[in-house]
Amino acid sequence: MKKIKPKLRMILATLGLEVHWRGAVTVARMLRDEGVEVIYLGNAFPNEIIQAAVQEDADIVGVSTLTGGHLFLGKELLELATQKDIRNKTVFTVGGIIPPSDIPRLKEAGFDGIFGPGTTGKEIYEFLCHEIIRKKRVLKEQS
Repeated sequence: MKKIKPKLRMILATLGLEVHWRGAVTVARMLRDEGVEVIYLGNAFPNEIIQAAVQEDADIVGVSTLTGGHLFLGKELLELATQKDIRNKTVFTVGGIIPPSDIPRLKEAGFDGIFGPGTTGKEIYEFLCHEIIRKKRVLKEQS
């Protein structure tokens, strides 16, 4: 019997004025291969990313970083998500070149998943499915 994959919608962006794009495009392709509808914004700031997430009713927001803006801009992204009331129902991830010392700070800020180089599309997809199910369960329990 074929396993049915849930339909997921993701906003993916390169955070701020980063000049890299290859990692985000690679992740977009890997997740599309897993069946995720990926809306790639290219370079975007937190307000643009959250606006797109609200408009597209995204299940997931993923940002890619290489040059270190993830702490400041990532925190701003999550604060805007809280203001727009999507924080609790949306999975937020960050990927790229992230110093190990920043990982606890990103988790503390509220990122659900943090992915570094070499993470496979299947690993990311399975994590996303698990987190979405967990968040929906929590939302049901709260209502």
